[in-house]
Amino acid sequence: MCAKKVIISCAITGGIHTPSMSPHLPFTPDAIATSATEAAQAGAAILHLHARDPQTGAPAADPDVYAQFLPKIHEACDAVINLTTGGGLQMTLDERLRGPLRFKPEMCSLNMGSMNFAIHPLAERGIDWQHDWEQVYLRGTKRGVFRNTFEDIEGIVETLGKEHGTRFEHECYDVGHLYNLAHLLDRKVIEPPFLVQTIFGILGGIGAEWQNLFFMKETADRLFGDAYEWSVLAAGRHQMPFAAHAAARQGHVRVGLEDSLYISRGVLAESNAQQVTKIRAIIEDLDLEIATPDDARQMLALKGKDRVAL
Repeated sequence: MCAKKVIISCAITGGIHTPSMSPHLPFTPDAIATSATEAAQAGAAILHLHARDPQTGAPAADPDVYAQFLPKIHEACDAVINLTTGGGLQMTLDERLRGPLRFKPEMCSLNMGSMNFAIHPLAERGIDWQHDWEQVYLRGTKRGVFRNTFEDIEGIVETLGKEHGTRFEHECYDVGHLYNLAHLLDRKVIEPPFLVQTIFGILGGIGAEWQNLFFMKETADRLFGDAYEWSVLAAGRHQMPFAAHAAARQGHVRVGLEDSLYISRGVLAESNAQQVTKIRAIIEDLDLEIATPDDARQMLALKGKDRVAL
């Protein structure tokens, strides 16, 4: 049997890390566009994108901010554009959907359950904070719930998926999220093929332990059989080891500064492309082939670049 091609996704900026944590985190439209394009050139088939306030770097929902970088990425490379529906952790659902509903991308992230998505410990690090919002935002996650109810999920699938042809990166932060997805699959809300992104190491979700990785994969296989494509991301220092293991098992991988600011122990990554280059080398050392954007489109039954509203 031929080895499956490995899809590299790259999460460019996210809504977790703040500018004071790394000078390399892109948050202006030009920086996001440049970083995303470089990641695609390095081998990322899918670019997962959030918007940031161009002045402060805070997570932003304004579609006009997306409009300052999405067309540049769309024109500069062939990568699949994957917009967040998670947005910033304190946004309303309506705010989170403003960008995706305007641009109708090939893919969007879709969180498969509500959770205590907690990043407040980051606020206590000995950092020279540049912006007043950063520690307030981080500490706010101690009392917040990242809401993704069944009604929310089904509404996103209906409006973005069935009306606009967007397909999803189903983000599963715990075992229960896999069962939520199975419930929606059984009810034919979700139809195969679909991408399951198993996520490890976020406080409030499943821990970044090897036993958990094996259990999540075994559970997904039992629930979904050959109806899905499996991908892995792990936060922080677990990013590369977990991605390497997933690739070795012919799974797909996600890297990027949203998930980890580092390239090795204690060394900040200078770009998203640097992380893509590192995981690409690992994949190629395993004698596996890197998926192109068109390979990813075929595996995930995407609607195609020409049907995106850009």
